[in-house]
Amino acid sequence: MNLSARGLAVTAVVAFMAGLAGVWVGMTGMHTLHHGPPGLHEVVHERLNLTQEQTTRIEAIEAEFATRRRAQELEMQAANADLAAAIRDEHGYGPRVTAAIERFHHAMGELQSETIRHVFAMREVLTPSQQAIFDTVVVDTLTTEQQ
Repeated sequence: MNLSARGLAVTAVVAFMAGLAGVWVGMTGMHTLHHGPPGLHEVVHERLNLTQEQTTRIEAIEAEFATRRRAQELEMQAANADLAAAIRDEHGYGPRVTAAIERFHHAMGELQSETIRHVFAMREVLTPSQQAIFDTVVVDTLTTEQQ
C-alpha cells in the first residue's frame, strides 16, 4: 500500500471511529443536556397522573428494559473492542473490521427494537386519554431535530 492510500485508509478509519464515538456519547448521556421539550420519561411519570397500579406496572416494564438495554450496550462495547483490535491488526478495511462493524450495527439495531417494544409495553398500561398524550410525545421526540 503506498503512502497516500495508507493515509486515506487511516483517515477513513479515524472518521468512522469518530462517528461511532458520537453515536455512543449520544446514547449514553448527552441527551440529558438537551433542554427542549419534556422527554417521554418525564411525561409518563410527571404529567400523566398515573394510578398506583399503572406506576407499579410501568416501573416493572422499565426495570426489565433496563436489563435488556444494558445487555445491548455491553454488546456494542464488545463490538467496539473487536473493531479496535481489527483496526490494529488489519490496518485497513478488512474482513475483521467489516465483521466488527456489522456486529455493532446489529447490537444497535437490537437496542432500537428493544426500545420500541418498551415504548409499546408502557403504552398498553395507559388509558386512552393518556395514550393520546404519550403518542404525541413519542412522535414529537422522533421527529424533532435534536440540538
